[in-house]
Amino acid sequence: MKLTPDSLATQLTERLLPAYLISGDEPLLVGEAADAVRARARALGFTEREVYFTERASDWDEVRGAAASRSLFGTRRILEIRMPSGRPGVAGAAALLALLGARDPETLLLILAPRLDRDAQNSDWVRAADAAGAWVQVWAVDRERLVGWLRGRARKLGLELNDEAFELLAARTEGNLLAAQQELQKLALLTSERKVAGESVLASTADSARFDVFQLSDAALAGDAPRALRILAGLRAEGTEPTLVLWGLTKALRDVWSARAATARAAPPPWQRQSATLARALERAPRLSFTSLAQRAARVDRMIKGRTTGDPWDEMALLASEFCARPLFAPLRAS
Repeated sequence: MKLTPDSLATQLTERLLPAYLISGDEPLLVGEAADAVRARARALGFTEREVYFTERASDWDEVRGAAASRSLFGTRRILEIRMPSGRPGVAGAAALLALLGARDPETLLLILAPRLDRDAQNSDWVRAADAAGAWVQVWAVDRERLVGWLRGRARKLGLELNDEAFELLAARTEGNLLAAQQELQKLALLTSERKVAGESVLASTADSARFDVFQLSDAALAGDAPRALRILAGLRAEGTEPTLVLWGLTKALRDVWSARAATARAAPPPWQRQSATLARALERAPRLSFTSLAQRAARVDRMIKGRTTGDPWDEMALLASEFCARPLFAPLRAS
């Protein structure tokens, strides 16, 4: 069966399944889901826990051997397999299918994996895990849902934050739920009163937000220049390759150009559903100089390759601002 982290808690109160696959790229939520399974298993007499990290193909032989062996004391156990990717390989897939098919009542199989792509989701071993037990898919909490998530966590800690405090905390911890949870716990320890204002958040929390190039593309498409520049600064601080960042910006630029051209031809767009952010970009497209934007992007590329002087990050800040129709300086002119 397919579960979410929220529905997992209810399912565990009903019965403990033989196997659980927990996948996702959010460490806090994956860890909490795994902790819930382990706690329920211990309460039902699974007192031993064996953990295996499958980084090489030969590691699966060790897993097979452990599954075939019995404890000297005959105790029930948790066999925990931690996979660095969602592709265990031929040997790993065969081992997992064998383990899931064994249905050993004295062994609980707990598999932890990162987010599974479409091919991995359709693999035989994932289907077997879904059929034998439960597959808990952990999704990242996006910006739109982050304040709501923080409200729920604060409520559990007995904290009352005003709207400003929640917005500030969300801005400072976006993309980093572990930091968000730690900041809430710190606020609970530092504040004598349960009510927290924005000033307390500013005084006690660090900026731990994490971003990716897709968030940068969305911010640029939406025309949100302050957010785009903040994400750009965050990517630079995290050591993201500038080539990847430029790819994100140019992809967004190409999407707007293609959508505008399709609209001019009264042709259907090259995608099934047009996003709201792209629609906002199309509204301001008449005010954009695509020639200037292309020249700016080409200049960034030359800077990255060392073919011209300058800081590619500063140039990408100018590119993002011009794309949002809020240029910091006059746009480039064709020579």
